Amino acid sequence: MGQTAEKGGGTFQGIKLLLCENPLPPIEEAILAAQAEAPRGNYYTEPYSAPLRRMIGAKLGIPERFIHINAGSELILRQIFDRFGQQVHLLMPTYPLFPEIAKRYTETRLPPENNFALDLSELSIPQGTTLAVVVNPNNPNGGIFDMAPLPELLHSHPDTRFLVDEAFIGLAGESVVHQVPLHSNLLVTRTLSKAHSLAGFRVGYAVLPEEIADDLNSHNDAYPLARPSQAAAIATLRHEDKIRARSRLLRIWTDSLAERLQALGVRTYPTETYFFLADFSPYDAGDLATALKERNILVKPLNDPSLGNGLMRITTAIPEENAIFLEAVKFAMESLA
Repeated sequence: MGQTAEKGGGTFQGIKLLLCENPLPPIEEAILAAQAEAPRGNYYTEPYSAPLRRMIGAKLGIPERFIHINAGSELILRQIFDRFGQQVHLLMPTYPLFPEIAKRYTETRLPPENNFALDLSELSIPQGTTLAVVVNPNNPNGGIFDMAPLPELLHSHPDTRFLVDEAFIGLAGESVVHQVPLHSNLLVTRTLSKAHSLAGFRVGYAVLPEEIADDLNSHNDAYPLARPSQAAAIATLRHEDKIRARSRLLRIWTDSLAERLQALGVRTYPTETYFFLADFSPYDAGDLATALKERNILVKPLNDPSLGNGLMRITTAIPEENAIFLEAVKFAMESLA
């Protein structure tokens, strides 16, 4: 239950900036498609979400047999870690689920003095690593990696499986899904929760070596998605042009929010997504979070002791809510000074 606070903020009804949820609702086509399928909820979908798998395969240029679909990418990540997570190597800071579900892990620290950037050609994989994880764009800072060194890493470490989590690839970054059929030790996970605004519909997928995809499919519910979820996913993927336009708008809101925090004396780190890391030092992020919650705003400290107590991941809301958040931050910092 360690991730409960990370997933949805419970029944909190105020402004939530702690999550990586897209502040924009699903596109209208997705909503209509889901509504149209609801009356058919007494019927299963096609086994293994075959229509969606075919669509994803066609869009990516990947044979359908390499694709696994599940109710949210977290389930897929847990499946992968259950099979291959005996000794994991992480690039920290990272998605907090990974240290939680790894059986054991080592880490490479992403340097804050270099805006958490790392040249993957310099990445050292410890002996005995069964699973190395790269999150691109990275969560929690929103930066991207140059993935050009990946083939050499895959070749140099044939006994290590490399998981590239592309949860936010719809916002920025270079995808490596096309390399999966070429490398038996490359696994890529994706979600429609982020750029595509379908977090509540729970649609995740992975592009995996054929034998791993077969294993996950054969040990999973044959009907992983509800009919409205599958319909919303298919409708959304038919309108990627709208998703790209919305992603550009989110970046404008994000950049504006970061700049206005900087004007308050808060350091923010560069991002390519709709969230970023902010350093509120000398203020304690936990104290700020408590003060903001009293004003009906939910945020969460990073809680990475090696980076100090001032860091917080901030996700953009809509501009009106961002303005309320900024006023509350200013008031909280003045109160804590």
